[in-house]
Amino acid sequence: MFYGQIEGSGFEIIEPEFAGCFVGHARLDRLWTGCRWAEGPAWFAAGRYLLWSDLPNNRIMRWDETDGSVSVFRQPCGNANGNTVDAQGRLISCEHLNRRVTRTEHDGRITVLADTYQGKRLNSPNDVVVKSDGSIWFTDPDYGIIADYEGALAEREQDGCHVYRIDPHSGQLSRVADDFHHPNGLAFSPDEKTLYIADSGFTEDVTAPRHIRSFQVVSDGQSLTGGNVLMQCSAGFFDGFRVDCDGRIWTGTSEGVHCYRPEGYLIGKVHVPEMVSNVCFGGARRNRLFICGTTSLYAIYLKING
Repeated sequence: MFYGQIEGSGFEIIEPEFAGCFVGHARLDRLWTGCRWAEGPAWFAAGRYLLWSDLPNNRIMRWDETDGSVSVFRQPCGNANGNTVDAQGRLISCEHLNRRVTRTEHDGRITVLADTYQGKRLNSPNDVVVKSDGSIWFTDPDYGIIADYEGALAEREQDGCHVYRIDPHSGQLSRVADDFHHPNGLAFSPDEKTLYIADSGFTEDVTAPRHIRSFQVVSDGQSLTGGNVLMQCSAGFFDGFRVDCDGRIWTGTSEGVHCYRPEGYLIGKVHVPEMVSNVCFGGARRNRLFICGTTSLYAIYLKING
């Protein structure tokens, strides 16, 4: 276990706009280390704590802002990967091993939200976001069933790796995108008119995509159009990401966190000494970026808000 500041880490300014995102003396803090593959950070404002997944170790971890302590929140956890929080403050998780999306109720009970589509088991839900209308959107690549490392080796029942939406009223599952190699991280723009989705097929095939696509949300809020490639990854592949209040996209890569304008232009980087899987904004003012590196949880204070 290690606490402290990583010397020599910091920001790379590509466009002047990026310099306004942080104070000059900002540094990356390593809050804890000891994971095998850290993923899916989610901030719980009411409790001032962060949950994140240690995927291969089959546990969800908990970091307490009040004293810096770290504990195991849940183990086993179904090899949980992506996590988020709904408007009622409940944990929403994607479980690789159980091939499902779940909600943890306030009393600790677990409710299964989705595990099949048209009578066939999902692959291994990966990352998830909740829209303001309560609908839940998630990606379903097959990372959890292609090996026993972060799930369990199994045959794929779906005809590919797709993106889905859970209706907040009926609970019905619908497929909203079906032309991905390996859909991964996803996030809405601040006005929720755009949904960004990463394709990380590069991890399984070096000729496959490693980009983020931009979709327009149809006026009914239930379907998507478009899907143009917005940016290509220059360092490994894009994994999870989040969007700040001004629409900038902060995404994990093999060299740290890359920050893009909504139009797809790279404006800067946060260098991290490990491959980054995912990020989220948290803290009392949501001006702290929490970063899941390979083995560690990091954080850095910013001048902007998530």
